[in-house]
Amino acid sequence: MFIQVIQGKASDPNRLRQCMDRWTEELQPGATGYLGTTGGLCDDGTFIALARFESEDAARRNSARPEQGAWWAETEKCFDGPVTFMDCPEVTQWMGGGSDEAGFVQIMEGHTRDAGRMHELLTQSVDRMHELRPEILGGTLATFGGDGYVEAVYFTSEAEARSHEKVDVPDDLRSLFEEESKLMGEVEYFDLHKPVLVSAGKQPPKSGTW
Repeated sequence: MFIQVIQGKASDPNRLRQCMDRWTEELQPGATGYLGTTGGLCDDGTFIALARFESEDAARRNSARPEQGAWWAETEKCFDGPVTFMDCPEVTQWMGGGSDEAGFVQIMEGHTRDAGRMHELLTQSVDRMHELRPEILGGTLATFGGDGYVEAVYFTSEAEARSHEKVDVPDDLRSLFEEESKLMGEVEYFDLHKPVLVSAGKQPPKSGTW
């Protein structure tokens, strides 16, 4: 799997939502290798989306389509300032990856001294994680540029997520969690209270507000 992260400050959120819906309805059918998107608007106006593809080549082919270029020329007008694109070729899905059933998604960005070890720790703790945090539906960890990472965690609801944040961690998991926390370093959080979740081949979500 390959993930491309798109991020910027929205100047016209309603128009941006319309553009995203139009992509899903009109351009998605021709996007060979496209798997899905997790996106939304944060409280401070930051828009962030994680677009999933089967491979980097599939993502490149989509970007090269003329209709994609025309769509983006219109969509980028919805932003205030530059939009960043982060290409993440290394992706780990845990607990089945993301879920379109999530009512809340938290995205974390940062830099780590050992991205490979972060992937390993997720794999080691995934089974117990489901027992400890039943409100977590799954997640993805994507890395880029040697030390950058973007992790998305999918929850049943924000209320459930917040209520379990202070759960007691069993001894056999504490050391793994502590090591993971050190590797994550300084983390920037993006909370999607109303995530827009799209998967290829499924009926597009109805238009609405963020």
